[in-house]
Amino acid sequence: MQTGNDYLKQALETKDDSFEASLRPSGFDSFSGQEKTIERLKVMVGAAKRRADSLSHILLHGPPGLGKTTLALILANEMGSQIRITSGPVIEKASDLAGLLTNLEEGDILFIDEIHRIPRTVEEYLYSAMEDYRIDIMIDQGPNARSVRLTIPKFTLIGATTRTGLLTAPLRSRFTLKTRLDYYSKEELKKIVKRTCSLLNIEVDEDGAMEIARRSRGTPRIVNNLVRFVRDYSEERAKGVITKHSASKALELLEIDENGLDEMDKRIMKVMAQNYKGGPVGIGTIAVAVNEEADTLEEVHEPFLIQEGYIQRTPQGRMLTPKAWDVVGIKNLGEDFMQGSLF
Repeated sequence: MQTGNDYLKQALETKDDSFEASLRPSGFDSFSGQEKTIERLKVMVGAAKRRADSLSHILLHGPPGLGKTTLALILANEMGSQIRITSGPVIEKASDLAGLLTNLEEGDILFIDEIHRIPRTVEEYLYSAMEDYRIDIMIDQGPNARSVRLTIPKFTLIGATTRTGLLTAPLRSRFTLKTRLDYYSKEELKKIVKRTCSLLNIEVDEDGAMEIARRSRGTPRIVNNLVRFVRDYSEERAKGVITKHSASKALELLEIDENGLDEMDKRIMKVMAQNYKGGPVGIGTIAVAVNEEADTLEEVHEPFLIQEGYIQRTPQGRMLTPKAWDVVGIKNLGEDFMQGSLF
């Protein structure tokens, strides 16, 4: 049976699932949360429409599962534009990028997910494409090599990344708007639970919706995945109605506790406590100790643990907070070290 960690990884790594796509809001009015980002995007869309112009380039960044792809689709819908969706790892060569750009039409939107993973040699071609709507590519090799300039239609690039720090300064500077998506509040997630249940014709009461919301790590994509499992559990064990009791029992079965912590979160903190006295310890060392990829820890687990105050990052490495020691249930073995590091 899948555990909570399996569900989290599946939810955050599966981006184009047909189920997920069916639940996406299609406009700003049906999108919950991220008020500041939504207001900024509304301003840009309104101004572009008044000028009968394309949107300026936009960078959406933040943890996975918060709605970056959904917002790109909403922007295309609000602008009445076509959207082409790709991802950084797919664009391996300059010719891949040239093929994408030259097939765009005036006003189209190009959405590049994981834009930080575009190779640097390819990224450089984006600069002139974003600024001057042209690219210069090399044809042939050796003495027959020559540069060919390709003019491309005026388009909008929307980039999405979970790792802003890996973007180069020249690329970041070419986005007119750089806006961060933050974790959702429990009340915002509750609205999403109720909307998802309504779309799927699932009966849910207020307490049941809140129980799912508070265990969803501030992430809508996790909400939608958990709703599916809780629905199945409720149909089998609770007469088809999601209540606080049925939601709690279902999520306990997945080993997701009342704070949204799963088995891997607790294992990370326990390893840090028992093996390294609470830190500081490097993410690579933690990854080896819990038998998980470092990238998975950094993108799936660490942002939530930091946001909720269980772990803090220091120049020397990751450290447990007093809140984490309470969860682990072990006396703070590194208390003297931690106090010394603060002064």
